[in-house]
Amino acid sequence: MVSVSRYISENFTKTFLTIFLPFFLIISLIYLVKISALTAQIKLSFWELLTLYSYSIPDIVFYTLPLSFVAALANTLVKLSQDNELIALYALGLKAGNVLKSLWILALLFSILLLTISFLAMPMSKQFYKAFKESKKNEAKLNISAGKLGQKFGNYYIYVKKEENGKFKDIVIYNRTEKNEEQFFSSKRGQINHKDHTTSLLLEHGYGYTYQKENLQQAQYRTLEVFDTAKKSSFRFQDIISYWMQMKNDTKIMHRALFFLIVSLIPLLSVYLVAAFTMINPRYQTNHAFLVIFATALLLYMTASMLEKYGTVVWLSVAALLILALGRWLFNLRVARYF
Repeated sequence: MVSVSRYISENFTKTFLTIFLPFFLIISLIYLVKISALTAQIKLSFWELLTLYSYSIPDIVFYTLPLSFVAALANTLVKLSQDNELIALYALGLKAGNVLKSLWILALLFSILLLTISFLAMPMSKQFYKAFKESKKNEAKLNISAGKLGQKFGNYYIYVKKEENGKFKDIVIYNRTEKNEEQFFSSKRGQINHKDHTTSLLLEHGYGYTYQKENLQQAQYRTLEVFDTAKKSSFRFQDIISYWMQMKNDTKIMHRALFFLIVSLIPLLSVYLVAAFTMINPRYQTNHAFLVIFATALLLYMTASMLEKYGTVVWLSVAALLILALGRWLFNLRVARYF
């Protein structure tokens, strides 16, 4: 019995990897394109791009693994049926239900993995992603390029003619503090300073002008330090318990949790449904693996989508039990009573 379980598990593993890896690469490419689009807003290095991608890996695995499991399960059972290996096991006295034992264990392990990813890894990775993105956006606000118009430093508009070794030359700054009050500064040199989480622009050798109605004031300075007073967006991290405790008052998070639960249970819910139509006698029955995969995935994901919009814990329990009962009934009707 142990060798039979091992043999079925090895066949499933090979099939699963050949399905999961292409899915993973395709979805990864979509996420990379999405992340690359951020370069239009913020400057990202290659390693920063990979960092953002690494934060997306839990999402990619969560959305590709359940469908890969269903496809691998269907293809494994169809292959064993068409090779007459299941018929040989039945002839040796092994019941169809016993053949599924090793697959039930694999389904349980997959569901535990999905629960771990969805309720532990995904909330943390999403927070890391948002924090990193906000940090880069705040940095982008302070990236001043020479010869470019419309740039801002805090609440000031700034123009720099040249930049050499991190220092600016020929700087012009404009600020409109009130409706009838404007400020204008010009400087020969300047540079950005970062100290104690405070950013400032240090100007050297220049003039400042302040216009207020009919009054124009001029000042000459040797050094002038302009501080960035613009409000920066920040991100507050939450631990896992605090994050999910929000579902008491936030129905959106509660529905998201129900979606994660039902999707995580897909490996367990799909075993009987898939086996009912893929454990076949190749002499009398036709291979409909593709239709089985499509119908099973459609049923389970539609259930997950409905729970995400309108679900409760009670509806989740009812839906899971109904799907299991339906799968068991179909399995008994089409397979178990014959083998």
